[in-house]
Amino acid sequence: MAKGQNMRVTIILECTSCVRDNINKESKGISRYITQKNQHNMPSRLELRKFCSYCHKHTIHVEIKK
Repeated sequence: MAKGQNMRVTIILECTSCVRDNINKESKGISRYITQKNQHNMPSRLELRKFCSYCHKHTIHVEIKK
């Protein structure tokens, strides 16, 4: 039986280079992914290397607050 009902939470991952280069006129927006993580196994912020459709390359995406 599961110990906790809310162990998996939905998080949003945001591209770090799009946020940092917000002044960049070539970037039309900010790349975001929605995924889930287990809070029991991963209490810290999640960082994944994902493809950014605005930068056209693989960049680090970090978890943001809702």
